[in-house]
Amino acid sequence: MRRSRTFVVAEIGVNHNGSLALAKKLVDAAVAAGADAVKFQSFHAESLVSSTAPKADYQKDSLEDTEPQYEMLRKLQLSIADHGVLRRYCEERHIEFMSTPFDMESVRMLVRDLNVTRIKIASGEVTNFPLLVEIARAKKPVILSTGMCTLGEVESALAALAFGFIHTTSSEPTLTEFYHAYCSTDGQIALSQKVCLLHTTSEYPAPMEQVNLRAMNTLEQAFRLPVGLSDHTQGFSVAIAAVARGAAMIEKHITLDCSMEGPDHSASMEPDGFKQMVKCIREVEIALGSALKHPMPSERGNAQVSRKSIVAAMPIAQGDIFNAENLTAKRPGTGISPMYYWELLGKVAPRPYKKDEMIEWTLPFLGQGDSPKK
Repeated sequence: MRRSRTFVVAEIGVNHNGSLALAKKLVDAAVAAGADAVKFQSFHAESLVSSTAPKADYQKDSLEDTEPQYEMLRKLQLSIADHGVLRRYCEERHIEFMSTPFDMESVRMLVRDLNVTRIKIASGEVTNFPLLVEIARAKKPVILSTGMCTLGEVESALAALAFGFIHTTSSEPTLTEFYHAYCSTDGQIALSQKVCLLHTTSEYPAPMEQVNLRAMNTLEQAFRLPVGLSDHTQGFSVAIAAVARGAAMIEKHITLDCSMEGPDHSASMEPDGFKQMVKCIREVEIALGSALKHPMPSERGNAQVSRKSIVAAMPIAQGDIFNAENLTAKRPGTGISPMYYWELLGKVAPRPYKKDEMIEWTLPFLGQGDSPKK
């Protein structure tokens, strides 16, 4: 179902490279591009990965593969104070501050200290039910990214969220309790009011042949929730196509320079491209318009110019019989429409006509059949 306006999120993520100054420049770039929100990542490296966890292949490609993932993330994490500075800066620049938490402490910081409007859940956390329940218990709107997921895994994550939305006391819930919450009226109402799903392909950059935008429709039909796209492809053609398919939200990584060192820069979009993408999104929204098919005001004048009328193909004398040889259709469309061509055949010309002169309905025709009146 078409939403009125696509919410555009500029995913800064860790493209600030641990620098507040760079983070602010990225916020400025997102504002200039027309994004509705910027999104960071909130984590403590020691809570997110083990000391020996390997990097993803795309991270190895964009960085020197001489340090473990833990060391890479430790350099990219933002402190609580940094979050506060960026939250206030976003308020000054009139753009929404968002972040994706990867641990319990980060969830509490975003809710308690920063009072964020909504919370984004990363694809890698879809099976992390304790985190999902903690996020849902904050009673904030949730954006759930579904990369790497089956429909069953998405449903399970929604069940955990439903439980968190409607239960605040059970400290050790069971899977059965999750599904009871998911199937309950209260759980479904909470999900419908608070959750947006994002289709995505969790590769950086994502191969075009593995994007499968039609899965957006599958998610919407399966769960009856708003669906958007977290786009990891290069360029923005896929994002535009997603908007045309009804995306409620578009999320796209932004960077000042794709050649900068860091895990996500090479799969991100530079400011000029991001601005062009937002412009195209807004144009597509306007162009989608109404589902009704009827003439537009701008077309009405053109109809008379481009459509045709029945005219004399040759001089016609009074009393001649209209036939296929002496009638034809030519522009403009200000006379009798050619849709009535067969109504005129066999009628007697009530007066003479010059070549190209429009034939008109006249009183003598009225007794010769049921020709429509002009």
